[in-house]
Amino acid sequence: MDPLTTAAASGMRSRMEALDMLANNIANTSVAGFKMDRELYDLYRSPEASEDTTNQPLLQRNWTDFSQGLLGATGSPLNLALEGAGFFVASSPSGLLYTRKGTLKLSTTGELSTAEGYPIRGQDGKPIVVDPLQPVDVDPEGVVRQAGEEVGRLAVVTFKDSGSLAKRGATYFSSQAPIVPEPSSALVRQGQLEGANGEPAENAVRLVSVMRQFESLKKALSVGLDMNRRAIEDVAKVS
Repeated sequence: MDPLTTAAASGMRSRMEALDMLANNIANTSVAGFKMDRELYDLYRSPEASEDTTNQPLLQRNWTDFSQGLLGATGSPLNLALEGAGFFVASSPSGLLYTRKGTLKLSTTGELSTAEGYPIRGQDGKPIVVDPLQPVDVDPEGVVRQAGEEVGRLAVVTFKDSGSLAKRGATYFSSQAPIVPEPSSALVRQGQLEGANGEPAENAVRLVSVMRQFESLKKALSVGLDMNRRAIEDVAKVS
């Protein structure tokens, strides 16, 4: 395959990956605690291609933008938002999950749980159990109280290297490395939720730009294939 066709095909593949990523960002703009993905480009050159001087930029991988989303008041005492870097810790059947989506509910046994039913862990590593018949108060330090008495403290953790986190669904993350999370200084805001940190307008503009790039690369690929076809036909005529 000639360099023009190879570069166009590689570019089209990276643009398709970018379209999938942007479509996911747009689809989750209304999901509380969602963190958008962005593209990371790099100049990769394998040992076999050490003589190649084209230095074509390649889409190395996506990376998650953990910047703070806007906090919005809901008035629900079981809605919690984090102000600052950090995650709530939830216990799932597959292990510990980390999330910034504070849409909580009470299980049948009175445990504070995520919307999906995963118990939220306290600083002691145990679920936080409350009386469903009494109001629940959570202060900025994550202390859960009922009738003025402390019933638990929310575990809020952070990671030195956020690159070790992998997405599990729209709002959950799991740690892919043996890194122990550290206590976070993030403040807990009761009665609020953190919105997605992606701007719909920004993602829409990027989507249009990527689609235009894809169309340009498609035309380049078509030109390359047509040139190859004509070259083969000319060689056949000479022969």
